[in-house]
Amino acid sequence: MKRADLLLEIGTEELPPRSLLELSAALTSALTAGLDAAGLAHRGATGFATPRRLAVLVRALADRQSAQKLERRGPPVSAAFDSDGRPTRAALAFAASCGTEVAQLQRLHDGRRELLYWSGVKPGAPCIELLPGIVRDALAALPIARRMRWGAGATEFVRPVHWVVLLHGRDVVDCEILGRPAGRETRGHRFHAPAALRLRSPAGYARRLESAGYVIADFAARRGRIRSGILAAAESVDGEAVIDPELLDEVTALSEWPVPILGHFDLRFLELPPEVLIATLQDHQRCFPLRGRDGRLLPAFIAVANIDSREPARVRAGNERVVRPRLADAAFFYAEDRRQPLAARVPALARVTYQARLGSLADKTARVTALATHIAGQIGEDRATVERAAALARCDLLTAMVGEFPELQGIMGRYYATHDGEPAAIAAALAEQYLPRFAGDALPATGPGRVLALADRVDTVAGGFAIGQKPTGTRDPFGLRRAALGVLRILIEARLPLNLRELIDFALDSVRADLLRIGGGSAPPLPESLAGDLYDYMMERLRAWWIESDRATTEMFDAVLDTRPDSPLDFNARLQALAGFLALPEAVSLTAAYKRIANILRQSPQEAAPRVDPRLLVEPAERALAVAFEELRGDVQRLLKAGRYGEALHRLAALRPQVDAFFDTVLVLTPEPAVRANRLALLTALQRQLQHTANLSRLPGQA
Repeated sequence: MKRADLLLEIGTEELPPRSLLELSAALTSALTAGLDAAGLAHRGATGFATPRRLAVLVRALADRQSAQKLERRGPPVSAAFDSDGRPTRAALAFAASCGTEVAQLQRLHDGRRELLYWSGVKPGAPCIELLPGIVRDALAALPIARRMRWGAGATEFVRPVHWVVLLHGRDVVDCEILGRPAGRETRGHRFHAPAALRLRSPAGYARRLESAGYVIADFAARRGRIRSGILAAAESVDGEAVIDPELLDEVTALSEWPVPILGHFDLRFLELPPEVLIATLQDHQRCFPLRGRDGRLLPAFIAVANIDSREPARVRAGNERVVRPRLADAAFFYAEDRRQPLAARVPALARVTYQARLGSLADKTARVTALATHIAGQIGEDRATVERAAALARCDLLTAMVGEFPELQGIMGRYYATHDGEPAAIAAALAEQYLPRFAGDALPATGPGRVLALADRVDTVAGGFAIGQKPTGTRDPFGLRRAALGVLRILIEARLPLNLRELIDFALDSVRADLLRIGGGSAPPLPESLAGDLYDYMMERLRAWWIESDRATTEMFDAVLDTRPDSPLDFNARLQALAGFLALPEAVSLTAAYKRIANILRQSPQEAAPRVDPRLLVEPAERALAVAFEELRGDVQRLLKAGRYGEALHRLAALRPQVDAFFDTVLVLTPEPAVRANRLALLTALQRQLQHTANLSRLPGQA
């Protein structure tokens, strides 16, 4: 069997930059999966991606499938031949399906009866026959949200296709892919090397494109060259580049022959907030800002050109000419916005719809303000500060700057509040209300900021559920998953001992009132189960947070969830305590004992006595358990009341010897009714203490 490299390249018009890496990885994965499924051996694959191509190089692909040994069992011999020994229809049909004659079939005894049997070898098909179908299937499986159609044909792809390369070794695989005949000619850079480049074999693909075509086909290598060029350009002006990883990937996906260009802008623009400069340069112009050694922004930026110009000064001037008016616009917005204070925009919130059924931004603000001041009163934050911050929270959404740069919401609110003379705590809260913006993001650092962020997210989740917008699959138009996780992170990481059920009820009451008012009294009533559904949804988000971080198992989480804690902070404390308890050597024995207690109490036909009567403790083991339990019961209850669940479980773990001895020597369901009821009372008291932190019967182990 011979082997040779395989090259697939799909040449297109400019591909969507933010999808390029995903498309490349998907094509590489789908192609190798197709080869593996077809039984075509190879030694791995490498993907290539540029703005105008997706390519995969498969190393040492076998020229054909391995031969397959085939075995088939047929009908019993008793049914395969008649009384005269002639083949029946069953035997003839089996032989025909195997492509042979009845006389060529063998016989096999399977331990019960004798069967007809056939074995043979199926030769492997040449890869050149299989590759077109494998490639088409791989391309059809790409995660393309919306496929394009071009010309008069019916072919569809992410972008119109201009050429296809499909080489196995030095041979072209003769086929048509995406409406184009496969060949050996690729294309270089659109301007530096527009003529076709002939490829002799797959192995030299990347080198040939770089040396003759001015194309760096390897995405990672191209990104590395861009990064190095940016760092060198920044160093030339004694600066440090602000390199956002997502922007670096996007710029890499937009260039085939990247050339970093250092540009400058007027010093007067440094008077703008740094976030505005960064948003303008980075998000709108795809340029990299620069900071000085003191951390302040420099009047300079780095753009990445997709051409090695003979006149780099003109390229630099062109980029500066594009950046200058964008910065001028930002400066104009900043000056105009500050002509009136944020508070002057409060009336206009009523004219902007938040959601048709949930009302305007003013309605949203009123609900959040009510909930925020309620929370502030519970945790000792200044209610007046929180109320003022909540009233101004959405005013910056009506400014020209945030209208142009939505990603600056909250940030501009802080700047404008500071300019208006609002207290620092209020200005900080306006920015912090949006934290955390994503998984792993920082939390609000101030009390008012935490309260505002918490109230906004609880209202968002309550409103979304109330109008039937619960997330389903990948659909989550209100960002409820992110909002729910933000609530949990703030409550747990900021150590806020708030009752989540009570917050949900408060938020739903406000939402219910607005739905009735906005609906003119005709809105249908909210389901009675909605508050419980919301709590359960929040807990499922908490489950994902714990389990994805490998800090707990599903069984541990369910054990705590069965106790239905009202506070996520308390839930967190119970789960941490349970994890610590399970690390103790006594944990397995006590967990098994708890399950045994639960089974006995569930199956007992007799009720337990109201309390343990020491006079009815007749066995030494039950007396020892009752005495030991009574000695530590008071301490355990105090620890549980204080939320010190780990210490409480450690104290209860000391009962292991007495519990083991009790079950080894004492018959709980004794025939004597009074003694039996007393023993059940002892087990009931022990069960209450053991299950306070978590339902131990949920944990794996002996029952």
